[in-house]
Amino acid sequence: MPHAPPLGVLLRQYAAGSALACDPVDQGLLNRGYRLRTTRGRYFLKHHFDPETAAPEAIARQHRATQRLAALGVPVAPPFPARDGRTVAVVGGHAYALHPWIDGRHRHGSQLTAAQCGRLGALLGVVHASLERVMPLQGRAGTEKGARADGGVRGDASAPETAPHPPGGRTAPPPCHDPARAGGARAEKPTAGHPATEAADPDAGPVDVGAVDAGADPTTTFALIDDLLARVRRHRPADSFDELARHRLLERRALLEQHVGRRPPHSGPVGWVHGDFHPFNLLYRGDAPAAIVDWDRLGVKPRAEEAVRAAAIFFVRPAGTLDLPKVRAYARAYRRTAGATPSELAAAVHRVWWERLNDFWMLRWHYERGDTRADPQFPAASALVVWWTREYDAVCDAFAG
Repeated sequence: MPHAPPLGVLLRQYAAGSALACDPVDQGLLNRGYRLRTTRGRYFLKHHFDPETAAPEAIARQHRATQRLAALGVPVAPPFPARDGRTVAVVGGHAYALHPWIDGRHRHGSQLTAAQCGRLGALLGVVHASLERVMPLQGRAGTEKGARADGGVRGDASAPETAPHPPGGRTAPPPCHDPARAGGARAEKPTAGHPATEAADPDAGPVDVGAVDAGADPTTTFALIDDLLARVRRHRPADSFDELARHRLLERRALLEQHVGRRPPHSGPVGWVHGDFHPFNLLYRGDAPAAIVDWDRLGVKPRAEEAVRAAAIFFVRPAGTLDLPKVRAYARAYRRTAGATPSELAAAVHRVWWERLNDFWMLRWHYERGDTRADPQFPAASALVVWWTREYDAVCDAFAG
């Protein structure tokens, strides 16, 4: 087995018996996972390999968050403590964690009914509201939208799947927060009202507030496009991926030139978020979510943007369009359980659209790192931003209407 974990040492630390079988789990772009069977049961062994997320103190913070969420009934899979009570085992300079094995399968948005899409949005809303409850940020004035003054969480994952229409039919959605339509783009700094960057948990340490500045700088993006086009030209032998990459890069440059004045200002309300909420990080047992896994990117970031970003992954079709009726069911349930307003979702739609317009991480992995694991996602993801630009108002209405 490549990169075989030190099972003997680890299992002795955890008193987890003797190993009978250990097989790599294929999914996962950041860290390594193993399906482990021992004389005492079945486990998921995680090797925290990615240097950006492998600091033991950051992993311990993730573990505390999932333990607290589990106590509230949120479907997660907290780690087992070792003999010394710690949940992170460091062997040979590498960090490991042992979790229960969760039987389940991943489900894309195309496999979900409209009601199940609502339940998915409600689940993410509950995650955000529950994180606000168990990991409050210092310096907050009053209570945050997702948590009540009595400590309860607004909404739950078993709430009705769609919100009722108000009397007289659905009200008109707020316009998307588009600086170009409101008198031009402004690159604003965060105001003094932004929450502090320290967690109330005394041992949590400093946290990353995420993207609270202006959206991506198009000048930097134009330079990146030129660099990637040069890499495509140098790649030999040229193949169909190179052809598609070149087409999308030229197309994206033209789109960015056309919409350069729509750079968004700073983000809206921030809070603790999962950071990587997508189909491969959610396990279903039957029709119900069984566990949200892989909390490696837990951090303080704009919550509504995570909701939009997740929907753009769950509900993208192979041709690069979004299933907008399912998005609508998902977004209404999210707003209800997270306490988010339509205007917050509208602003998040604009920021995530701009993020996608300026983002080339899949091509950077392919051409800069020689890592092709994300290549299968590129056709749909690269087509989505083109369609999203054309159908901007319809996408905004689905999230905020």
